Amino acid sequence: MGKTRSKWNYRPSAPLINSPLFEWPPNPPAAIWWVVRRWVNISSYVVFAACALAVYFFAQPEMTAMKTLSLDWVAQIYVRNLVLMIAITGALHFHLVTIGLQGKKLKFDARDMIKNNRTFTFKNQVHDNMFWSLASGVTAWTFFEVLFFWAAANGYAPVLSFRENPILTVSALVWIPILSSMHFYWIHRLLHWQPLYRRVHALHHRNLNIGPWSGMSMHPVESFGYMSALLLHFVIPTHPIFFLWHVYTKAIGPSFSHAGFEKVLLKDENGINAGDFHHQLHHRFFECNYGTLEMPWDKWFGSFHDGTDASDERIKERRRRMHQV
Repeated sequence: MGKTRSKWNYRPSAPLINSPLFEWPPNPPAAIWWVVRRWVNISSYVVFAACALAVYFFAQPEMTAMKTLSLDWVAQIYVRNLVLMIAITGALHFHLVTIGLQGKKLKFDARDMIKNNRTFTFKNQVHDNMFWSLASGVTAWTFFEVLFFWAAANGYAPVLSFRENPILTVSALVWIPILSSMHFYWIHRLLHWQPLYRRVHALHHRNLNIGPWSGMSMHPVESFGYMSALLLHFVIPTHPIFFLWHVYTKAIGPSFSHAGFEKVLLKDENGINAGDFHHQLHHRFFECNYGTLEMPWDKWFGSFHDGTDASDERIKERRRRMHQV
């Protein structure tokens, strides 16, 4: 990798690469290890799995009760989602930003969150991000979660039993990240269409320097479009635990991917993998890394930034050409 640009406080030393699932010729051992590695490391995936298990066994309304839409169980899910968002995203923000337990260590961008700027609602980046995450993000999240459980309770959405279909049930660990990544790429590209960008996606891109609360800070149109990935479960049978896991990767996952730090350090260099440098690059250069590393859409369409200086220049040139058209 070339010389690190001075405006980065921290930049990973190795270039970013896509997952090996779509390598040609196929490389099964690398693909299998890519899936397994998500679980043997302490990562947000493990956090979301723990949340899904805890919610399913201890805080989930009975399926029979969800056959009929009622304020009781819908409010229960809404309040539960608010608590999860505030607790997890708030804890990340408190650790990384409020008291800054690890200072600037492993922070991609050294700048602090912005205050006294009219660009943001309430003239404050954190307050802006919290408002849109809770008012828009949690509402869209709850809508699709309620829709799925109501449909599943009435037989409109297919549900798997682990005892009857263990292999199909566990296959969700592979197909959910892949199909969700595909959905995100195309929704995100659509949001960068100028009419939608100006009216909708620009709200999210106020955040050039991102933090945990930036992840779900979206215009309601974007929140509903982004969370619509959960409609996959109306087509592909899923166990409710894996549905909840998908919900949390979509709804709380952005708190980690937008954390702004590569890791949340717990002791020395050990910690939870957090910030996604791949997406951090998107917030800096805009016209790159529309998708995720699960699928190579950006590589196929020429918008992949691997984190190197060479990619900096290539993406800048690509952006200049796009704005000349």
